[in-house]
Amino acid sequence: MIVIDSLTKRFGSRKALSHVSFTAEDGQVTGLLGPKGAGKSTALRIALGLVRPDAGRVLFDGQPFVRLASPMRTAGAVLNPHSAHSFCRVKDYLLALAATNGLDRQRVGQVLDMVGLQSVTDRRTGSLSLEMGRRLAIAAALLGDPHNLVLDEPLKSLDSAGIKLVKDLCRSFASQGRAVLLSSHMMSEMARIADDLVIIARGRILERTTVARFIGEHSHESIYAVTPQPDQLKAALATAAGIRITRLPPDENCPPDAARFRIQGAPLASTASILAQEGVVLYEFQQEQISLEQAYKDVVHGGRGELQRRPEARL
Repeated sequence: MIVIDSLTKRFGSRKALSHVSFTAEDGQVTGLLGPKGAGKSTALRIALGLVRPDAGRVLFDGQPFVRLASPMRTAGAVLNPHSAHSFCRVKDYLLALAATNGLDRQRVGQVLDMVGLQSVTDRRTGSLSLEMGRRLAIAAALLGDPHNLVLDEPLKSLDSAGIKLVKDLCRSFASQGRAVLLSSHMMSEMARIADDLVIIARGRILERTTVARFIGEHSHESIYAVTPQPDQLKAALATAAGIRITRLPPDENCPPDAARFRIQGAPLASTASILAQEGVVLYEFQQEQISLEQAYKDVVHGGRGELQRRPEARL
């Protein structure tokens, strides 16, 4: 379990973190999600003893990282995927890590198999592609068979096979009762991997939730309508229970004589029937679905963006 407790850090006049607190539980994949510059990497570097906080602490299974008797057995981490010396061979790099940390050298072959690098064990690390370099960094993090795993932007530079590899590794670790903490700036990545979600921006926690709850709360449907009869549209739906009608700002694609609306809480077919019975003229009438990425941006920026429309529902 990884406990992050009231982390605060300032770099000169810029406050990178402000009282950041959350827990990456055993048996769960916890996603630290936020835009670039939100404070994610700073929090992870503090956790691993690379940056000193102004206040707060991070505990791995009850102990600060710098006090762990065998750090690689307690916490494996990938912050810089290109930390290996470029002239060192892949296998030698991992053997050196094993030797300096008192780990079984047989573990080297195991982690190379886990990350799919069996065919490049004798290549120099400087000759590896970005994809292979990131896999090597993950192999190094797994070397101590740690109880906790910390990954900073683990899917960056990975192809589809690499993304599946990281997802499967994280899910496997969590299923064994271990804690996984990973950061990303992409909601789509987190939705595929994480259980718990911590959204951070401008150094502050905005929301602690689960991926399932976030999807349930933000993946909703609504109706987009454009009409030259805005008053008639609102009057036609005024008595319908549970319907919310929002007039949207005009845009360049909207006819000058029309108004744009978002209708929430109403089925498409019955709403269309009501408007037809009342003779409301419609230029556009279609279902729209908010994307997880847009919902995440709305949380971060505190606003509401445009929704994705389903063209097949257009009238």
